[in-house]
This record gives sequence, C-alpha cells and structure tokens, in this order.
Amino acid sequence: MAIPRRYAHVLFGVIQAGLTSAIASGVAVVAAPGAAPALQRWLSAWFLSWAMMLPVVVFAAPFIRRAVEALTAD
Repeated sequence: MAIPRRYAHVLFGVIQAGLTSAIASGVAVVAAPGAAPALQRWLSAWFLSWAMMLPVVVFAAPFIRRAVEALTAD
C-alpha cells in the first residue's frame, strides 16, 4: 500500500523531524543536568544538537528522499 505522491512532502517532513528530534532530544537530555540557568543550559544543548544534526540532515536527506519515493506512488 503506497502513499500518494502528492503527500511526499508531508512524509519527508515526518521522517526528517523524527530523525532530527530523536537525536537532538537525546543530546539535550544528556546536556541538561547542571546548576547553570535554564536559558544557558538550553542554548548550550541547542547549539550542541544543531552542530551534531547539521551533518546528519545534510547526509540523510538523499536517503530520506529515496525512502519517500519508494513509499509513495502517482
């Protein structure tokens, strides 16, 4: 059962967001403990997550596009 191709952008977003948020939240959980103010902890966790996710997003996008192509049909 394939998903219609007109929903490909939605499926791409769901897969990309799932991968990105899974990795980013894992980094944030590890980086969160501490006595520093919440904003400082959040900025630190966000920057670390972003730095780690940038290459993941850049290199995973072609594979996600192929998966979307395989899961959708005209």
